[in-house]
Amino acid sequence: MKRGNEPATVPHRDYLLVELADPAFAAAYLNAAVREGDPAAFLQALRNVVDANGGIAKIAQRTDLNRQAVYRMLSENGNPEFKSLQKLLEATGLGLNVEVVEQKRAGYGATRKASGKRKGKRRLKSAPIKLAA
Repeated sequence: MKRGNEPATVPHRDYLLVELADPAFAAAYLNAAVREGDPAAFLQALRNVVDANGGIAKIAQRTDLNRQAVYRMLSENGNPEFKSLQKLLEATGLGLNVEVVEQKRAGYGATRKASGKRKGKRRLKSAPIKLAA
């Protein structure tokens, strides 16, 4: 039921951009996109975070990156360099962080925490990147 002139719903994108202005929410949002394992999904999520923080033109000014280069980096086929990705994240109040994840032991089906200690020649898989607020 409508009350007065207020809309019954808020458009999803508008609500998302308001929420993404909070660095903690933006970090959780980007971490979820990283866990998806799809680079295009991560770039779209990063584009949403950039939009929530003033848009591409404003972020390009903050990072001293060319606006067109930022558009290309955040496109579906974008492939930003590590340094450029760091600049974009820092301009939105975020940064990169790596964490240890539980690993399945080969052949046993049991999980264990990676301790950093190596036994024999067995190597641990690399841990995913976790974005920090």
